[in-house]
Amino acid sequence: MDTLRIKIFCRSFDLRLYRLSKGLYEQWGFPCVRLTDQSADGYFHTMLQDTDCDIAINVDEDCFITSKEAVMRLVDYVVENGIANAGCPDGGAYIPRGQNPLVTNPFFNVFNLNLIRAHYSKDAIKEFDYSAHKEEMEASYPKQKLSEGRKYRFYVTDAEPYYPFFLWQAYTTKTYYLPSKPHPDGWTTILCNQEGEEMCRHTWLARFYSVPTIIVKTLQPTAGKQKRRIDAVIKEAYEKAGISIPLFSWRDQCAFVGNSIVRWMIKIPQRIAGWPKKIRKKWLQR
Repeated sequence: MDTLRIKIFCRSFDLRLYRLSKGLYEQWGFPCVRLTDQSADGYFHTMLQDTDCDIAINVDEDCFITSKEAVMRLVDYVVENGIANAGCPDGGAYIPRGQNPLVTNPFFNVFNLNLIRAHYSKDAIKEFDYSAHKEEMEASYPKQKLSEGRKYRFYVTDAEPYYPFFLWQAYTTKTYYLPSKPHPDGWTTILCNQEGEEMCRHTWLARFYSVPTIIVKTLQPTAGKQKRRIDAVIKEAYEKAGISIPLFSWRDQCAFVGNSIVRWMIKIPQRIAGWPKKIRKKWLQR
């Protein structure tokens, strides 16, 4: 374990959220990598190409770690048991989604990159035929980890662009599906390690964090006032971790605004460029 090189990766859009999330782990002594303007599946390939890293701790910018000790116990468990990926199932768990539980939602993962690299290539992922292995993979899934009353759909293959990667990974290497529980706010997922110890809290809906409430209500009426809720979870996380919340200067505030402008200038053209593919996909599904 001591010889393994660990890095913490964060796919980030909002610099303020990233700084708040990073504040809970930047003092651990591991390199912290902020990945911006990455596609929903591209950042896995970026991590795998980083040959200076053996173990990647993947943390979304709206995921707030509450216990370093619990996370590191999971890292030890992953290494000792030959696990390639430990994460939260994207269905059948206490998350506001009901998709395929074979896939882990990438708000938090511990990846053993050495094990994944042994099988990895982009062509291998493209060529993987989930339909040919679905029954086998579903039958071997640890059903006791599916929370009673939660939705799950083993037939879903394209809920997110990262599904092909995770389905391929689940078949070729070992995945450990982490337990979770609901937060009282009705949205946040509390994720635990293999011993049931709380590790982190994922708020969801970070895309609305810096968006005015009137726009949020227009785009997603059921979303509500997300900034107030997310800020409350951030406060809880810092209190549980025993760390003071960072105080941002006016220079920081200017940096947040400037970074947001740059991110939107890059994201909007990316989204427009993806419209033909989405339209074609919807047309074929009709």
